[in-house]
Amino acid sequence: MEASLLSSPAGIKKILFSEEQIKLKVKQTGKLISSEYEGKPLLILGILKGSFIFMADLCREITIPCETAFITAESYHSGTESSGAVRITHDIKQNLSEYHVIIAEDIVDSGQTLSKLIRMLDKMKPLSLSVYALLDKPSRRAAVISAYHSLFTVPDSFVVGYGLDFNEQYRNLPYIAEIY
Repeated sequence: MEASLLSSPAGIKKILFSEEQIKLKVKQTGKLISSEYEGKPLLILGILKGSFIFMADLCREITIPCETAFITAESYHSGTESSGAVRITHDIKQNLSEYHVIIAEDIVDSGQTLSKLIRMLDKMKPLSLSVYALLDKPSRRAAVISAYHSLFTVPDSFVVGYGLDFNEQYRNLPYIAEIY
């Protein structure tokens, strides 16, 4: 059942993408990845915390063998805009040179976090490296990010839900919404 604005949590201004819309796009993306990477060693790398729901749902839609790993990359530090200072903590046990790596990202905003992460992972010489982002916010781009796939484009507003938060709240919403 789709949530309406009347039953939405306080602070929700507008639902941008429903649970059903997200499920459909994730299913299509899983099918695309399965086709493109069939027979190849695949590692899905989630950027915590925001991508955990997207990554879990995406992995369930991928029909070929794949491994998973996580990395923490932070730039918001409890605000609504990227601070520009990116902290990356990683605990990747896999040798990336043996995998085609897909980064599962929640949102490409300024691109600074993702750009730094891509440079770091490139040094580990993966067989290939691509990015699948749930959301893209091109109006905020400050770093050049090439060759990435996004499921949805969002306006220049702060969005929450489906793993994305504001001060650790709203991650559990099954849809993507704009907050006040």
